[in-house]
Amino acid sequence: MSAPALSPTTGTSPSTAAAPGTASPTTVTTAARPRIVIAGAGTAAQALVRQLTRTPFAGAITVLSNRDDAPEELLELAVLPHVSVRFGQPASYIDAENRRVTTADGMEFDYDELVIATGSAPAEAPVEGAARCLSYSTIDDAARLGEAVKDVTRVLGRRPLGILVGTGSAAGQAEAVLRARGVRPIRTTVRPAAVVPTIAGSVLPASGVVFEDGSSMNGDLVILAEERIARDELAATAGLTTAPRGGIVIGQDFRTSVPGIWAIGDAAAYDGVRLGLLVASGSAASVCASQLLQATMARPLAAAA
Repeated sequence: MSAPALSPTTGTSPSTAAAPGTASPTTVTTAARPRIVIAGAGTAAQALVRQLTRTPFAGAITVLSNRDDAPEELLELAVLPHVSVRFGQPASYIDAENRRVTTADGMEFDYDELVIATGSAPAEAPVEGAARCLSYSTIDDAARLGEAVKDVTRVLGRRPLGILVGTGSAAGQAEAVLRARGVRPIRTTVRPAAVVPTIAGSVLPASGVVFEDGSSMNGDLVILAEERIARDELAATAGLTTAPRGGIVIGQDFRTSVPGIWAIGDAAAYDGVRLGLLVASGSAASVCASQLLQATMARPLAAAA
């Protein structure tokens, strides 16, 4: 028995990217094409899109980005087969019963499977001069941190001395990465008031930190690994279960407590811990994509039965 056609797709046509401020396109109707909507456009979302486009998946993938600009990495996604990226259209409401997402501007997108990948945000306002620091918030930052340390070591001609700011799992992971790369880390759990810049023309971004009481710590690198909070506000609109310390609760298959909704990246929590601290985005995306493919194939078959 042939599988019945799915309901029409609402939103952009595949392989298009809508610029901010443009009028919404005409609704496109496609039959028998599963629709995956991804709320968020960060590292985890990008990895998931790339995984899905490497598979036999022939449905429509819509990415809802909260960014008004169009960075190169998102433009690269927009030209992939079956992919539509909506810039400046963050998801704001989920109608789980009718499988529909509404954006902050009131656009509606029907989905067969929805993936929440809204990431996380710093728990506190940035430290003054934080842009000069290296940062660590997820396992994906390990490689970038390692490359930065390699460059600094080459310039100095010796083992760098690193000032590591932060508490919790992220700071612990960052310290392990620094030690493995030959850095001598000095860790402080007291939040600094500001970051001390290096002299003009130096290739090193920061040389130390200053605290509220006027005391300071000096080194060759400053690494911030402060607490972050999962961006899980969207979960409340769909009645999803969240972890006590934040994050959308998922199982090993990335499913949430509501059918048809999944979560990946730092917006998700597994066993009470932010997923970004447990699994690299590429590995998570590979597993999640496999599960999504099975789900999209199973829905019409179940209906036909």
